[in-house]
Amino acid sequence: MDLKGILAISGKPGLYRHVSQTRSGIIIESLTDKKRIHAFTSAKISALQDISIYTEEGDMQLFDVFKKIFEKFEGQKAISHKSSTKELLENFTDVLPEFDKDRVYTSDIKRVFQWYNLLQSLGLVDLEDSPKEEKELPAEKKEDKKEPQEKATPKKTESKK
Repeated sequence: MDLKGILAISGKPGLYRHVSQTRSGIIIESLTDKKRIHAFTSAKISALQDISIYTEEGDMQLFDVFKKIFEKFEGQKAISHKSSTKELLENFTDVLPEFDKDRVYTSDIKRVFQWYNLLQSLGLVDLEDSPKEEKELPAEKKEDKKEPQEKATPKKTESKK
């Protein structure tokens, strides 16, 4: 499951794929109907790979939450995001019992199930792919990198009068 390039935009339903960059924003494509639209830089755009859920121990990446939902529902669709609040909370507690009940709202839980079901219906949910972390250079290679040198400031000479 690769969440890279999949975006959620505040005020717009569904999920989108990043297509290209423009001067005033980005071109996005809806995952459901494949229509391309322009999203301005002033829109609140969130990449799914950057979203996490609050837990008692810290934060859990959305990818890991999707993996747990996948395992609970055995690769099938999860419950509908239109289910009752009680059902949503029960299912989410089964999936992620350590979620922070004070900071994770019902609307967040609905959105997680809605996004999971959308990605699952498009065949984008599987357990094989994992988010790729940027590999850091070994310690000795980091030291070998040259640091930018400071520019020498010209010395002021006193003019003779």
